[in-house]
Amino acid sequence: MGFSLQVCLPPSTATNTATFTLIRPVTNLRFKPPLCASTQQQLVVSEENELKSINGAPEENVPLPLGLRRESIPKHVAVIMDGNRRWARLRGLPVDSGYEAGVKSLRTIVELCCKWGIRVLTVFAFSCDNWFRPKMEVEFLMSLLEEGLKEEMGSYLRDNIRISVIGDLSKLPKSLVELIRNVEATTKNNTRFQLIVAVSYSGKYDLVQACQRIAMKVKDGVIEPSDINESLIEQELETNCTEFPYPDLLIRTSGELRISNFLLWQLAYTELFFAQSLWPDFGEAEFIEALRSFQRRRRSYGG
Repeated sequence: MGFSLQVCLPPSTATNTATFTLIRPVTNLRFKPPLCASTQQQLVVSEENELKSINGAPEENVPLPLGLRRESIPKHVAVIMDGNRRWARLRGLPVDSGYEAGVKSLRTIVELCCKWGIRVLTVFAFSCDNWFRPKMEVEFLMSLLEEGLKEEMGSYLRDNIRISVIGDLSKLPKSLVELIRNVEATTKNNTRFQLIVAVSYSGKYDLVQACQRIAMKVKDGVIEPSDINESLIEQELETNCTEFPYPDLLIRTSGELRISNFLLWQLAYTELFFAQSLWPDFGEAEFIEALRSFQRRRRSYGG
């Protein structure tokens, strides 16, 4: 850690004395008077930056990686985290090790989203079809999700991150559902970044449950069939939990070229990026590549 020496000469003093101030490059250092004007200005800026950090606001002064433009950073990124099992098998490891490695990749991407100003990240953690996998694997995934939510609660609060979970939660263990509800309630007022975790989810499920909710409103006389339109359907989709329900960019890892029943309605005008990396190998370099690809495109929204 370096120091800079600053000399401030008072404009009118009886003696030719100087005030020397050692400035450490940290935000929480407090100085004692006397302070020169430039040092006071540095303290004001430092304290403002510290407050921004505490409140979790996107850090505008954090430089983006080379080739990325801040004005073109997507607000909402969705990810199909594919390839955990293949990653483990290629290394002769148990499948559980692949999922654990995948959690580390998710932490990295969340940190980068917060750092670069991406507002929402939606990840496909467990699909409706995944219930047909071996029982021990399913139980491990449920326990991994539960442990992860418990362990990360402190960081969610510290970093001003909101957590939302979408999907058919009726199929999840009761203890996990209670934990999810608690985490959602505890973080609901956090505003820096939102992580949406899709569990026991499918795009078809989302559309069906939206239609069922609308049908009940018609049955109860709340609305007429003629009132049903795109806007009404969108209000009933599970992504109504966020200010930005439509992903700007979808990333799928592992080289597979399909969206696998994920966010079918919401992806109507989303840009797609298919990465060759398996999810546990997907890190900062691969994320930058996806964002650069996104920023090179001209989005026409069907026009």
